[in-house]
Amino acid sequence: MTNSPPEGFDGAGAGSDSVDSVDWESLRKHARDIMSRAYAPYSKFPVGAAALVDDGRVVVGCNVENAAYGVALCAECGLISALHASGGGKLTAFTCVDLRGNLLMPCGRCRQLLWENGGPDLLVDTARGVVPMSEVLPDAFGPEDLNR
Repeated sequence: MTNSPPEGFDGAGAGSDSVDSVDWESLRKHARDIMSRAYAPYSKFPVGAAALVDDGRVVVGCNVENAAYGVALCAECGLISALHASGGGKLTAFTCVDLRGNLLMPCGRCRQLLWENGGPDLLVDTARGVVPMSEVLPDAFGPEDLNR
């Protein structure tokens, strides 16, 4: 699922590595909005994620649980699927929130998904501030490692 940029969102940050050029509050609003559509009947822990793509699009995802707990989908999984379903591209900025709008860190599997679709320069919104993906997942394994 993709959302059109919200009113007042100018897409600043598209293709840019500047923390200041991203409208973080608007991106967090996207994450909060999609979080309300999460399917979390077991954990009661809805999660929403939003990311800016290098062409200015915003992609979103929410968690989808399953009675077979191990096959639940994280919000980041839905976001990456939405990225590819809507034309692909490279993620440039990412945020993830819980029910109260608190920032969340991606799990290990999702950090790998974000690395592969945003790379080391992807800006990640964290409780300690915005950091590049290279700080979230140092010494990451990626596609280039498969070609060695």
